[in-house]
Amino acid sequence: MPESARLSASTPSAASISSIDPALQPRLVVTDLDGSLLDHHSYDFSPAAPWLARLKQMGVPVIPVTSKTRAELIPLREALGLTATPFIAENGAVIGLPPGWCHARLDRPGSGRDGVVIKHPGVDVGFIRARLKVWRERLDIRFTRMGELSVPEVMELTGLDAVRARDARQREGSEPLLWQDSEAALEAFRAALEGDGLQLTQGGRFWHVMGLSADKGNAVEWLVKRFTALRGRTPLSLGLGDGPNDITMLEAVDQAVVIRGCHDLAVEPRNASLYRTEATGPTGWAEGVDYWWGRDDRRLATAEKDAAVFLESCSLSTVL
Repeated sequence: MPESARLSASTPSAASISSIDPALQPRLVVTDLDGSLLDHHSYDFSPAAPWLARLKQMGVPVIPVTSKTRAELIPLREALGLTATPFIAENGAVIGLPPGWCHARLDRPGSGRDGVVIKHPGVDVGFIRARLKVWRERLDIRFTRMGELSVPEVMELTGLDAVRARDARQREGSEPLLWQDSEAALEAFRAALEGDGLQLTQGGRFWHVMGLSADKGNAVEWLVKRFTALRGRTPLSLGLGDGPNDITMLEAVDQAVVIRGCHDLAVEPRNASLYRTEATGPTGWAEGVDYWWGRDDRRLATAEKDAAVFLESCSLSTVL
């Protein structure tokens, strides 16, 4: 029996509850961090805090989808109040599932201090580094891997403190690099990587090398399927990002927001439901969520009250 059939059998009331009002369709948010939910320079998220609190109150998962490592995300998830939701790290090469998103037959218990189950859709970072070494020598190209940078150099490039810079170097399924060669060499490098089943994705500061099957869009699609299996209904998904490495994510959601970036890079996702913000960073993030869901806020609050009454009446009828 497929996963969705096994899990949805345990949630027979999902359709009944949501039929009270269309506004109660399950929802989820997937979001980039740097330059989107977090300010690109200060990592402040206070302009987005009211919406984060509202979404938490509504039971809407907010899922970080980032180039950051799992080690970097541990303190960030705590600061953002997102420890109960999954995360996608290293641009889709790592998926983390908290206990509430796991299934006893499909997922082994998490062994880390955060208790999450880790999925690796791509390839091991050791393979990536070995192939980078081969192609650098064979093509005679110039780049610097993050793993070749010292902690002080990572701090200087990213603005991170020493602890977070060390966490940024703890890669599992991707390797960031600084490109130091021509555009023609870059295209030759990209073609060589594809022959190894690897891809090259442009981020804000670095290029990222990872497996062909590991990108933000594929990881988001996987999590939407898992959500549907757990809840018994496909959610309305909203995605927010500011960079080229967010494009696949923004194409995998129902409603997309391109946050105005502090860069000149083109971000052109193919999504008919697309909004571009005027503001940058977390202010733009709040603007984007408000554009798509702010007009539903009052209806959602009313629907939630109706749902609570509905559930209470169901409980009473069961007792009686």
